[in-house]
Amino acid sequence: MPTPKPKKKTDLAALQSPFMRIPRLPVDVARDLLDLGLREIYELQGRAPEALFADLRRRKPDSPADRVVWFRLAVYFAETPDPERAKLHPDAWREAL
Repeated sequence: MPTPKPKKKTDLAALQSPFMRIPRLPVDVARDLLDLGLREIYELQGRAPEALFADLRRRKPDSPADRVVWFRLAVYFAETPDPERAKLHPDAWREAL
């Protein structure tokens, strides 16, 4: 009889956070935003994505470099009342990482 796969742990707090209203935002990025002390989307307004990433790296040194792309998208979404559809994709925010 094969051994059952262990169940994947679900981050309910991140899944239920307001950050999940940001299009295409992965749950682990929502978790990182929560870990940075942010609780609402409006708290991203006026924040520098690179500074958020630097704060994240201080807390979690092994954070992937592509997090800054997601932070750029999240800040854009928070600051723009009527966001352009093309900019709601992480590829629109990639620069040389």
